[in-house]
Amino acid sequence: MQGKLTALGVARLKTPGMYGDGYGLWLQVTGKGAKSWIYRYTLAGRSREMGLGSAQTFSLAEARDRARECRKLTADGVDPIEIRKEKRQQAELEAARSVTFIQCAKAYFEAHKAGWRNETHLKQWPASMEAYVYPVFGDLPVAAIDTGLVMKVLEGIWTTKAETATRVRGRIEVVLDWATTRGYRRGENPARWKGHLQNLLPKRSKVQRVKHHPALPFDQMPDFMADLAKETRVKARLLEFIIFTAARAGEAAEARWSDIDLNAAVWTIPAERMKAGVEHRVPLSEPVLAILKRMERSDSPLVFCGPQTRDRIDNKLVRDLLAKLRGRGLTIHGFRSTFRDWVAERTSFPRDLAEMTLAHTVGGTTERAYWRSDLFEKRRELMDAWAVYIGAQA
Repeated sequence: MQGKLTALGVARLKTPGMYGDGYGLWLQVTGKGAKSWIYRYTLAGRSREMGLGSAQTFSLAEARDRARECRKLTADGVDPIEIRKEKRQQAELEAARSVTFIQCAKAYFEAHKAGWRNETHLKQWPASMEAYVYPVFGDLPVAAIDTGLVMKVLEGIWTTKAETATRVRGRIEVVLDWATTRGYRRGENPARWKGHLQNLLPKRSKVQRVKHHPALPFDQMPDFMADLAKETRVKARLLEFIIFTAARAGEAAEARWSDIDLNAAVWTIPAERMKAGVEHRVPLSEPVLAILKRMERSDSPLVFCGPQTRDRIDNKLVRDLLAKLRGRGLTIHGFRSTFRDWVAERTSFPRDLAEMTLAHTVGGTTERAYWRSDLFEKRRELMDAWAVYIGAQA
């Protein structure tokens, strides 16, 4: 029965409880005197309650009208709560249509850059967006980005700059995922590879062969190390340190005195400075200890730093030194490949030991769960053998 409540009665009610008006409309009074309208209904055997607003905002007559509209929906088997949810989502999406892709990309970059340790990556990420993506759809609403626009970016560089194109595609994908999570767009991600763009573009391996870092053949290492030992600058000692430890250039350039235990001959690289995000212990051979003992300690925490600036030595300076000694073409990272080739071709040390020395992930997730050691002492034997082979000139 409709009309159990009256406007005056609604105004006077103070006692907490639920007061029915009929046909599913209820007035809810809380302990603090707040009053709100509730519509109760059953649909597909499921009982639900839907808030219709505050009694201070909607009068009894207005609440009855709102409840009547809900009853019409339930009579047709439509859930009014779901209809309201869809309307809100649509309203939010309409409001988000003014948010552009470039705004989302920059917001994503700002939110995540603190967790990226690679300085090159930090520079390349926005640079690649500015070069390839923003000119095509940077100013368009992020909700409007579709497969056609993504393909317009990628088709021009997919076969000529395969590595760059692959990274650009991945960056577009994560920005669009971020925008979806924030409610700025809906639907599938048009930049996803699996089951989507892989049907439109050839595999990267089909359009560009993998390029390995140019490396010096290991049988030339003794002569190279002899020439390097004649160089007197700090950058030469840094390059020696990189080669003897088979470390990544960035990890070596960031080495701190606090990371090194000269007595135990161990360099411990914290997880936050490792590519894999896992702490790594490096055994230090005698030539490396000799290099470290010759380094002059300063007020800088870095082992290798500029004599005037006390800042980290730029990789470009080390590359220039390498070019001076052996000409252009070789890379600092290539010495890790040289070390790996030497282990495989000239020693009987296990493959996994070499991979662990290079701080590569070894084995699957289950297999790694059973590792109880980083094989440190065996890796020490390997690094000592490497130092002997290349000629301990330090």
